[in-house]
Formats: sequence, structure tokens, C-alpha cells
Amino acid sequence: MSGADVGGGREKKSRGHKKKKKRAGVRVDMTPMVDVAFLLLTFFMLTTVMRKQQTLEINLPPDAKTKVEIAQSNLMTVYVDENNKVYYASGTDKPQSIEFKGLEDFFVKQLAQNPKLVILLKFDRKSKYHMMVDVIDQLNLAKLQRFSIAPMTDADKQALSKAS
Repeated sequence: MSGADVGGGREKKSRGHKKKKKRAGVRVDMTPMVDVAFLLLTFFMLTTVMRKQQTLEINLPPDAKTKVEIAQSNLMTVYVDENNKVYYASGTDKPQSIEFKGLEDFFVKQLAQNPKLVILLKFDRKSKYHMMVDVIDQLNLAKLQRFSIAPMTDADKQALSKAS
């Protein structure tokens, strides 16, 4: 662990002076500390879980001025208001309320009816972020790969207030 070198050897005799005390050299053994450091290093290396980061891949159009024309019959808009309530509207219809729990089944049925379906997601700025992720997860579970995200406008908020 640690040791002390007491030393030995010749001492000078001094006349009339007090004898100086011998200083002991202290040596600290670092081996146990190194052992503990490597033990902790191997413990954390062996117990760490390596997994892929969970991310959402979002493909943006190459040009911001690009406009994509979609027929109204192939478009469905899904709204999420500030209270995290979900609404949908097909084409130019009025928004209708839908429960979040039944969203995946609803998407599957709509995709079966119209294979060219494109979903437009509109979220209120005050809605929770996790709600956006949950709705996109429901789309992925329903195997709907064609969707777009847009901000909710004041006209959309007025239409939702009439729907509820």
C-alpha cells in the first residue's frame, strides 16, 4: 500500500547544535487505484447498451418554391389543436373530431379506400411536441408514407372552433 523509507547511512555530527530529525520519505503505492479504475472501466463497457438513436427522417423538397399539386379527393387534413384534440377533414369537408386511440385503424381504412391518399398534418403552435411524434408514429404503423406537415392558420383554428 504505502511505505516509509526510514533511511540510514552517515549522519553528520554537529557541535553544539541539536540533532536534526530524520525525515521519512513517503511513497504511495498507486496499484490499487489503477486496479479500481480498470475495474470500473470494464464494468461500464460491459453494461452499456449500444442502440441506434431514434430519429425521424424528414425529406424536404429541394427548392422552397416548389409546389406540388394534389387532387382534393386524394387529400386528407389532420388537425391537432392546442388541447391536443385530433380532427380530420377529407378534401374540402368540414373538420370532424376523432379519438387518438382509433387513429391507426382510421388511417388503415382510409388507405384501403384510396391508395393515393396524402395526409396533410397541421399542428397548433401551442400543442405538445410529443403529440406530433405520436401522430406520425400512427401514420407509420398504418404504413402511410405520404404525408406533409404544415402550420395551422387562423382560418383553420376558426374552422376547428366551429367543428367542436
